[in-house]
Amino acid sequence: MRVIALEEHFVSPAFLDGPGRYIKEQARTPASSQFLAWLSDLDTGRIAAMDTAGITVQVLSLGSPGVEQLDAAEAISVSRETNDYLAAAIRRHPERFVGLAALPTAAPAVAADELERAVRELGFRGALINGHTRGRYLDDQFFWPILERAETLQVPLYLHPTPPPQSIVETSYAGFAPEVTARLSTYAWGWHVETAIHVLRLVLGGVFDRYPRLQFVVGHMGEGLSFMLPRIERYLPAEVTKLQRSIGAYLRENLYYTFSGFTWTSMFLNLLLELGSERIMFSVDYPNASMVETRDFLERLPVRPSDKELIAHGNAERLLRL
Repeated sequence: MRVIALEEHFVSPAFLDGPGRYIKEQARTPASSQFLAWLSDLDTGRIAAMDTAGITVQVLSLGSPGVEQLDAAEAISVSRETNDYLAAAIRRHPERFVGLAALPTAAPAVAADELERAVRELGFRGALINGHTRGRYLDDQFFWPILERAETLQVPLYLHPTPPPQSIVETSYAGFAPEVTARLSTYAWGWHVETAIHVLRLVLGGVFDRYPRLQFVVGHMGEGLSFMLPRIERYLPAEVTKLQRSIGAYLRENLYYTFSGFTWTSMFLNLLLELGSERIMFSVDYPNASMVETRDFLERLPVRPSDKELIAHGNAERLLRL
């Protein structure tokens, strides 16, 4: 069975010399050094690991913190260099890698042009955006040139978590040991809630009424949205929101969802029941999660073979036009 993994990360030299320099600085222990090696490898080591796990294609992207917290000039430079770097790797391995662009969201008009360059010249199939841009969310009309261009190009935007704004960290997550606060505000809880709120802001802000063909992707089994959807729809009906559709309709028609390291059957079944197999796609979140374990989870899913084929590759092929 063909398997396409949607949220798989890498780093570029431009990123490591800029916003990702802390990754290099932390790479002093064997574990952190190995993590950097996995992120940096866009050749034989990564492909061998894909082969061992049974993964056909990785859709590669620059993960958090990305370039979204940079000033405009640096974000433009790092984005362009990173996209060119990834494009070279895809040219070396065109059957195994697909690209999602990094975008300088601090400069939306430039970001829209960079998205078009990445799609038309580099062959990328969309972009990944790491959450808010210095506390501003994509429902802000400041960013709408990016959303308009994505709809015009018919490519999706992957909304990836990033740490909440510092003011929220201090208000909601501080007061514990530093490591507890760091984890609670990010990958244990905070940045998942942050991403779910970001999605709801897109819906409630009328983004999908303005751009009805626009498609977003979120990971981590939907960032909790499917669990809360019945409650959200009860208390935010269309007569309150004044939107053209129900919130559930937007979540089923304008968003896709991936695993990205969440290998718990109960969470998958909730996502399946609320949002349907035609909106779920496989991903590992490599190297943050294990290719082998996540591929095994896919194999064990309690779904019909036809649904498993959709999740493994069919939905991604349709969305990314592969």
